[in-house]
Amino acid sequence: MFKKILIANRGEIALRVIRAAREMGVATVAVHSTADSDAMHVRMADESVCIGPPPGTESYLSIPAIISACEITGAEAIHPGYGFLSENAQFVEIVESHGLKFIGPSADHINMMGDKITAKDTMKTLGVPCVPGSDGGVPDLETAQKVGAEVGFPLIVKATAGGGGRGMKLAKTPADLETAFMTARSEAKSAFGNDEVYLERYLGAPRHIEVQVFGDGKGNAVHLGERDCSLQRRHQKVFEEAPGPAIDVATRAEIGATCAKAVAEIGYEGAGTIEFLYENGEFFFIEMNTRLQVEHPVTEAIFGVDLVKEQIKVAAGEPMSFKQDDLEVGGHAIEVRINAETFPAFAPRPGKITQYHAPGGLGVRMDSALYDGYSIPPYYDSLIAKLIVHAPDRPAALARLSRALGELIVDGVETTVPLFHALLQEDAVLSGDYNIHWLEGWLDGQDGS
Repeated sequence: MFKKILIANRGEIALRVIRAAREMGVATVAVHSTADSDAMHVRMADESVCIGPPPGTESYLSIPAIISACEITGAEAIHPGYGFLSENAQFVEIVESHGLKFIGPSADHINMMGDKITAKDTMKTLGVPCVPGSDGGVPDLETAQKVGAEVGFPLIVKATAGGGGRGMKLAKTPADLETAFMTARSEAKSAFGNDEVYLERYLGAPRHIEVQVFGDGKGNAVHLGERDCSLQRRHQKVFEEAPGPAIDVATRAEIGATCAKAVAEIGYEGAGTIEFLYENGEFFFIEMNTRLQVEHPVTEAIFGVDLVKEQIKVAAGEPMSFKQDDLEVGGHAIEVRINAETFPAFAPRPGKITQYHAPGGLGVRMDSALYDGYSIPPYYDSLIAKLIVHAPDRPAALARLSRALGELIVDGVETTVPLFHALLQEDAVLSGDYNIHWLEGWLDGQDGS
């Protein structure tokens, strides 16, 4: 086992890793920008190193600064958290070239899944169901029109290097294709430096279902069920739950086994998430995230596992703590992402926390780096907390979430807590009868009221 690891991240996920490591007897090093000198992860770690000024490009994304922090402190491994450098294959290669261990998958696997076309081709080969569309990138409009004629409309044009909804445009009819194609390429070039796009059939009202997988890098892998992340705004998740309300036991076992078999065959190491669109009983692969997800706590809650500890163990060469037969779903869990933003405009509102009180009680978990007097910096993502509840069934989990939201106090800044109070009054949310477009439509209704 490692004696000391460095966490190349900030905020609640850095705290999450620090807590897991401490329970394992592993010392931790926090890195931070000058804007985060008073951050909770800096206070909680055994050691800390300032790695640069506030902009992420000059601190949390500075590979030389992070490697130097390891050398200064004697850290043996790096946990990337999520975001920042967590899916940067070049970073993994540099880490390993310095004799350090990256706590996560190999650079090859990150590259494989980081390119949407390669990922889709790989998953097809491994027997994972995919959305009908183009075979690889589409070089020009003429080729796009041929694909459209074969696959049918509506189609969605996607950047191969895309993410977060950028470089993604809908063509409802053949007449829309030229504008969608050219706009998606332009956005992709601007955002990712790569204008290659591909085409897929557009599904009208799917759910967003993702399967948590975990591999030991030696050909063994398991799945830990699915999460439903269909409540999204601008392709960003706001409300996640496990198990999915639309997935039955047999379907869960079938798609889970397919995913576990796929990652086992490629020798995947660590935590990963295979994401699908699910409509009319069919799964369609969209991407694989080669890292820990923001919403991993709901999976931990229903399976009673610690995915971060498992990441550290496997990276250190130890076997996984569980086999597939050990993993049984227990109850229902829901996570809501709380941002320092206005509602319903969703404008960022960094500022000083004048009072903070976390909810508590049975089945309530608050992952946050907030404290009284903390100043939320304006330089990073506006996510400030994740509230997770766990209960014997979904109605009980919803009731617990409502109660916990009522206890939460975050004064001094505006947050998206009112969004969740409102959603818990909606029949579609209470019944679980929603899809990836539902929240956008509901928010449009709020704006018009």
